[in-house]
Amino acid sequence: MKSLEILPLKGFGELAFGQTIGETVQQLGTAEEIDEMDGEDGMNTVILHYWDLGMSIFFEGIEKSVISCFETDNPDSVLFGHRVFEMNQDQIMKIMHDNGFHTVEKELEEGETRLTFDDGLIDFFFAKNELVAVSWGVLVNSRGEIEII
Repeated sequence: MKSLEILPLKGFGELAFGQTIGETVQQLGTAEEIDEMDGEDGMNTVILHYWDLGMSIFFEGIEKSVISCFETDNPDSVLFGHRVFEMNQDQIMKIMHDNGFHTVEKELEEGETRLTFDDGLIDFFFAKNELVAVSWGVLVNSRGEIEII
């Protein structure tokens, strides 16, 4: 993968929300691990884990399965021009605010602190004040279409 740029509501580097599993595998090759989960609403989720790249890609949809979420712990990931895993909570809140994301919720759960920006559908997970993972996505309907928030 050439770019590790976190693009809220858009994608991750050259990977875009809404692209299919086939398109993703064509770009990245075969995943090292694949998980499947069946949702109560009939919506199934397929997760491709690329451990060497430090990322997992979630696909949702019934008629067409498309990228709905990314999760990364890759230390080289970049957010708005900054290496995100080198940033603290205050720096992340500032950079998100500076880039138009203002709705933040801070929650402590099971020893981790989670910063959630609902308007960007992005979560930052901290353990002992150190960023350990970033997860961001979009809403996908059963037809595999991205819903506007």
